[in-house]
Amino acid sequence: MAENEDKDKGRPHDLKLKELTSVWGPAEAEVIKSFLESQGIPCIFKGRVVQSIHPFSMDGLGEVRIFVPEKDYETAKKLVETKPEEVPD
Repeated sequence: MAENEDKDKGRPHDLKLKELTSVWGPAEAEVIKSFLESQGIPCIFKGRVVQSIHPFSMDGLGEVRIFVPEKDYETAKKLVETKPEEVPD
């Protein structure tokens, strides 16, 4: 049994996740995911409904919560909070 425990160490089911942010739809969530993954930070989504079945965001049903590994949380938070400079009119 100890042999199996050693094989399981470091597997994804041991990964501790922390909620980074929430957005109001899959399009915005995909943009954030793509950006984070381009920086080497994996993320997953959790929502109340499957957007492909019910593509609306009424009463919070369209909310998508974005989670990242705890070890990457601080870096991901800084990246997401960094906003590009405003473009003048």
